[in-house]
Amino acid sequence: MQLKRVVVTGIGALTPIGNNAQDYWNALSKGISGAATITRFDTEKFRTKFACEVKNFDILDHLDRKEARKMDPFTQYAMIVADEAVNDSGILETNFIPEDIGVIWGSGIGGLQILEQEISNFTNGDGTPKFNPFFIPKMIGDIAPGYISIKYGFRGPNFGTISACASSNNSIIDSFNYIRLGMAKAIITGGSEACVTPAAIGGFNSMKALSERNESPATASRPFDADRDGFVLGEGAASLVLEEYDHAKARGAKIYGEILGGGLTADAHHITAPHPEGLGATNVMKNALKDAKVSPSDIDYVNVHGTSTPLGDVSETRAILSVFGEHAYDLNISSTKSMTGHLLGAAGAVEALACLLAINSGIIPPTINHFTDDEQFDSKLNFTFNKAQKREVNYALSNTFGFGGHNASVIMGKYLE
Repeated sequence: MQLKRVVVTGIGALTPIGNNAQDYWNALSKGISGAATITRFDTEKFRTKFACEVKNFDILDHLDRKEARKMDPFTQYAMIVADEAVNDSGILETNFIPEDIGVIWGSGIGGLQILEQEISNFTNGDGTPKFNPFFIPKMIGDIAPGYISIKYGFRGPNFGTISACASSNNSIIDSFNYIRLGMAKAIITGGSEACVTPAAIGGFNSMKALSERNESPATASRPFDADRDGFVLGEGAASLVLEEYDHAKARGAKIYGEILGGGLTADAHHITAPHPEGLGATNVMKNALKDAKVSPSDIDYVNVHGTSTPLGDVSETRAILSVFGEHAYDLNISSTKSMTGHLLGAAGAVEALACLLAINSGIIPPTINHFTDDEQFDSKLNFTFNKAQKREVNYALSNTFGFGGHNASVIMGKYLE
């Protein structure tokens, strides 16, 4: 069976540094941090008092009040970026067959805000279970692709993927596989997360996973820096329209790039800590390269998971050296989480979009907030510290790793006829 080619024909983003794909890329290229003091709730009793929130955003500019009230913010975010990507793709302007188009969406946690609200209302009440009738539909992690499909009448494959911080890379890989196997002509994919909430901040604080650099939020996310002290929680979403190449060409779609392959592995080591030698990360990148039929020496840019945690950054770097050997020193490596924070289940989609735009622009976004070298990292590696770099990017790899030992890597390439 001949596998179909899969290209990207539409993009959308809602992030802490830009409320659409172009603004996100402009800020990313300039090295702008999205971290600031939390505005959503009183953080007086919390150890971490900052996060990367979506800014200057009103959902009522996009959805009517009645519709918005039925959705947790993670679904609202999904609807906004899917709409941007679908409209960008131009696919609605064609005589599409509804059964040919699907929606596969990633979220690591789903409707955490509504879960907190409803449980709080119940426990602070008189014990009578007076729950919102939309509580369950707003909470469940698969509801976002359901809403997206309903809006446009897409009747192809439809489900959610949940693998913690690898969730939206999983959704991209699943979408890629469905299309190249001929089971869909196009799939709207991506991920969304809305976890700047008391439970998330408190929960991650209890694990000692979050940075507590409250005196300087904008410089708190410090991947590969000697003084890194944990990740910065982020929120938002990104969407890609993946489409079978011949279908896209036939309708004259613009093409941002091509999805070439994906890898999936497990660390099988620990529920939250990565394998210290990066075993799962090594294998997932090797699997992605094999699937894409691309040599390690072909890769120009790696958008790393790079969360700014003491263990994670070290294990991922060891994996890169293991996979790429001497070519590792010719790579550009960067962690865009230094600017967006960690968007959990939405991270893969947001970072895959960064890879695509790097391919299209010839600009590598930086790893900002580097102040002090760490002797644990090979000084010859190019982490693209503090300032974007110009470089032709023909092939890019995006890594995401999640609690539970879930690893997912996606390889994208420059579009060639």
